[in-house]
Amino acid sequence: MSTETVRVDWIDGQVFLMRDRFEFPIIMTQPMGVNGADLLPLSLIGCSAWDIIRILRKQRQDVTKLEAFADSERDDEPPWRFRRIHVRYRLTGHNLNAHHVQRAIELSETKYCSIYATLRDAVELTSEYEIVDEGPIPDWGSPPIDCQQASREGNRGRRAAGRSSACADEDAPRVGEG
Repeated sequence: MSTETVRVDWIDGQVFLMRDRFEFPIIMTQPMGVNGADLLPLSLIGCSAWDIIRILRKQRQDVTKLEAFADSERDDEPPWRFRRIHVRYRLTGHNLNAHHVQRAIELSETKYCSIYATLRDAVELTSEYEIVDEGPIPDWGSPPIDCQQASREGNRGRRAAGRSSACADEDAPRVGEG
């Protein structure tokens, strides 16, 4: 079992500087920074989103966007304990397979996400997902060639064969010029 250390430094008044185990800074204050209690559901959706994208990429799913929202219910009195967190995932992509999406979410929530594993016995956790289909991947043909960029880079590999046909007339006078 490994030990990971995070830290927080009180700066002044109600301003705290938190650092993750890699020293990445997060400002905690109100109203211009993150609220400490928001970090719990943020950690939950951040952890699961990371897993879901990783799993779907391995399944060669063309995800172009993932949004995750966490709706939390907490006690009205101190210590304002979390009672329920409902996660809503919205995945956008080209021809996403609903079975793969559902399986990726399930794997994150039951096997990979440490935050889910930690919270599942203490807080009621539920989730749902929505797929926004962008349809098939458009076929735009060959990618456009930036002739000026290719020229600046020495036409990498094209010089021996001469200029590419797409750039051959780049320097030639245009109709109405010269």
